[in-house]
Order: sequence, then C-alpha cells, then structure tokens
Amino acid sequence: MFTGLLNLPWWGDVIACLVMVQITIAGVTVYLHRCQAHRALDLHPVIAHAFRLWLWLTTGMITKEWAAIHRKHHAKCETKDDPHSPQILGINRVLWGGVVLYVKESYKPETMQRYGHGTPDDWLERNVYTPLNKWGIVIMATIDVALFGVVPGLLIYGVQMAWIPFWAAGVINGIGHWWGYRNFVTEDASTNITPVAAWIGGEELHNNHHAYPTSAKFSIRWYEFDLGWGYIRLLSAFGLAHVRKTAPKVKLDPSKFEVDAATLQAVIAHRYDVLANYAKSMKDSCAVELAAMRAKGHDSAALKTLRKWLHSDARALPQCEKVGAVLASSPLLNTTAAMRQELAHLWERSTLNTEQLVGQLRDWCERAERSDVPQLVLFSRRLRCYA
Repeated sequence: MFTGLLNLPWWGDVIACLVMVQITIAGVTVYLHRCQAHRALDLHPVIAHAFRLWLWLTTGMITKEWAAIHRKHHAKCETKDDPHSPQILGINRVLWGGVVLYVKESYKPETMQRYGHGTPDDWLERNVYTPLNKWGIVIMATIDVALFGVVPGLLIYGVQMAWIPFWAAGVINGIGHWWGYRNFVTEDASTNITPVAAWIGGEELHNNHHAYPTSAKFSIRWYEFDLGWGYIRLLSAFGLAHVRKTAPKVKLDPSKFEVDAATLQAVIAHRYDVLANYAKSMKDSCAVELAAMRAKGHDSAALKTLRKWLHSDARALPQCEKVGAVLASSPLLNTTAAMRQELAHLWERSTLNTEQLVGQLRDWCERAERSDVPQLVLFSRRLRCYA
C-alpha cells in the first residue's frame, strides 16, 4: 500500500494531482459559479451531479452555501455586508483567511434564506451532501492513499484540500478586488489579475465577470483566455451543457443618427463599454491639458486624482478644493468631467420612464456635439450608432 494501487512514478503522481485539481476547478467555476450561482448555463443532470459528487469529495462545499455567499457578494459588493471585500476587511485578512470568512458567512441563516434559492434540494442533498459534507473529504483522503500510497497520497490530498480555499477564497476574492487591470469601470473594485487565466479556470478575469455577472464566458478581449469557457464549449459540443447567456456584443449602425428607445436600451446594456470608450476617446486631449496645467503650477496631486477619476474610477468626483480649482481653470477638463458624470448617471435614474430617459440622452448628445471638444463630438456621434 506504500506505493499505492496505481504504483505511478513521481511525475505520474504530479500529473494525476494536476488532473484532479483541474476537475475540482472545473466543478467550482462551471458548476458552482456559472451554473448554480448565476444561471448562465444549464448542465445535463448527469454532469451536474458528477460535479456535485466530486466537490463533495474534494472540498466538502455545499452548493447552497457557495451560491448564497457568492450572490450576496455581488449584491453587497464593497460594503460592510460583503462577506469578503478586501476594500472593507483588508487584503491580508481576505487573502490569507478567505476560507474563514466563507465559513463564518455560511453560519448565517438569513444569508442562506435570501440568497440560496434554486439550488439542489433532492434526497441526496438533504441526506448526504449537506449533513455529511465532512465525510466526503475523509473518503477522498482514503482514496488518495489507496491509489497513490501513503506519502504521495497525503501530499496529493493536501494540494486538493488547499487549492480552492487559497486560490478561490483567498486570491480571487482578495487580489481580484485589490490589484490588476480593469476592462470596465464597474461600481466595485474588481480587477482582472492576468490576461491568461488558466491557473484557476478563468476566475482571474474577475472584473469582466463583475461587469457581466450572468455571462457564461469571462473572457472579453482577444488576448484573454478563459479555460472554464473551454470546458463549457466542450460539454456543449456533446449536448451536455446549454449556454443561456454571454456578454452582449456591441453593434454599431453607422446609418443610425436619431436617438430613440433602441439607442437608450443599447447604451444601458453596454454601459461599461460606453464609459470605457469615453475614457479612451478623451484620453489624449485630457493628457495634453493636464500636462499644460502641471506646467502652469497647478497642484500635481489634484491633477493625478482628476486623471485617475477620468479614466479609471466610476465613483463620484472627489470633492477637493484643489481639484475644483483645476476644473475651474480648464473649460476642457470641466466639460469632460461634467459630461462624464451626466452620462454615468443616466442609467441610475430608475424613477424616470423610457421617454424621459431618451430625451435626456438626446439632450446629452446635442450638447456634446455643440461643445468645443472635437473628441467629445466624435464620441457622441458614435454613441448615436449603438444598436
């Protein structure tokens, strides 16, 4: 039994470990995250149960708990009610103690009741997977030792047990809201950790996910790779998965000029793309203006704050006397900042009806095109083409 039933060489044990860990990753990202928490796809019952069984063996996680905690994270993101926000709790606490925060939240009945709806509630869930969730990992330890031997089996078991708590609960929930690049100016601090997301099944593309949480595909840019999406495509090819939703693709109609309800609907649906393109359109002219203001002796910290807000931060413009002085001294920056705020507020005015919102969007475009900012004029004309 020391060498195990498989009696593999050391490199065979390593490959087996990586394969089993990758199955666990697929279970978390495809089954728990995209299928159960967000309903972005449907899985064949056999595949869904296979993932549920495997996760019971390798993590002891309960589907309802995972889905409920993750849904609450989206609903309360970056607030005191967020189960694991590094912006609130600190990066070290989430990075190194993410699993502790997960377990703590799982003990709250109100979280389970409000956010745990629609998850499996069959006989197996009620009598095996939920009440006996710790037995799964004990069985997995026995299987690992039997297959690979005592020392290799325990090492493989240790990697299996630590992988998801560290990489998902720690790194993704921690660094994924702390450091990285952002494709979209979302209302939270989510980031993409790396363009090549193979280490944890595509979960590193966290900013993309927060921009389009119900999308089954996390990659957006051409250079981004979502391994979880690859698994979904493979399952779909065999009729074992059905994708319900992916991130909407921007469609522009160059012949379209009139702002109507369809324009409004498209702009709201692509609001993150709209803000990203606004920042991109105004980047060069604002950079030149900020450099000129710096040469005139304006406060460098205020200029840096304004530049960051214009191109990175979706929150309200910082109420700072020095920032106000910069805006008052530059018609270009003042117009750019004011128009950006107005545009971002457009989809937040839920009390207005469609006709009123269309009127505001039309008015915004007309004022942008009457401005003395060429880039703003071009952006407005592009905005009219959203279809």
